[in-house]
Amino acid sequence: MNNLQRMLNDIEMEVELTHNFIGKDSLDKRVMAAIKQVPRHQFIPEELHYCAYNNGPVPIGSGQTISQPYIVAMMSDLLNTKPTDIILEIGTGSGYQAAILAELVKQVYSIEIIEGLADKAHSRLNKLGYNNVELRTGDGYFGWPEHAPFDGIIVTAAAPYIPRPLLDQLRVNARLVIPVGFPYSYQELIVAEKMANGEIETQMILGVSFVPLTGKCYAEAPHKAPF
Repeated sequence: MNNLQRMLNDIEMEVELTHNFIGKDSLDKRVMAAIKQVPRHQFIPEELHYCAYNNGPVPIGSGQTISQPYIVAMMSDLLNTKPTDIILEIGTGSGYQAAILAELVKQVYSIEIIEGLADKAHSRLNKLGYNNVELRTGDGYFGWPEHAPFDGIIVTAAAPYIPRPLLDQLRVNARLVIPVGFPYSYQELIVAEKMANGEIETQMILGVSFVPLTGKCYAEAPHKAPF
């Protein structure tokens, strides 16, 4: 069995173990095909290529990580994407999650607050031919209003609460997938869906562990409810 197939098998095993939380026994075939298509080793430092297809997070520099493949697959699945969708990602990191989404949707807009990571991700995605991903450096708290509303928003760092601008930039019936909580404490992966009347319905999925979403979110954290 090659390393990629082992990773795919590990993701399927994790889905089975957590099916009571995520509400399904298998992930969307389109998501699994995207996971199979994107070369994960291209998104991590060369000296760590030996663990590229392990089912775990990997450091990418600047105190950040590339998420566990199961988490990437599961969050992509929870977005419930269509090929015509326009998706916003907060927290580009290495660009791996953006590449997965680029396999699934028409256009991905991605924001990274760390300039060095954003530059490397931009170069990497261009080199790999992901022409439907547009990146910018900035604070993801504010989203990307020029391209809103979005058919889905995914946040790949833990926020102490759900930023209101992201909810405002969701299209009706679209989903926001976000880990909520503080670093080194309990975090919950949440799906927030905008209803036709503008109300937001939230669903708690399972406990997770992410690096923090920095910027305005944490500056206001003591004064905000989680959602």
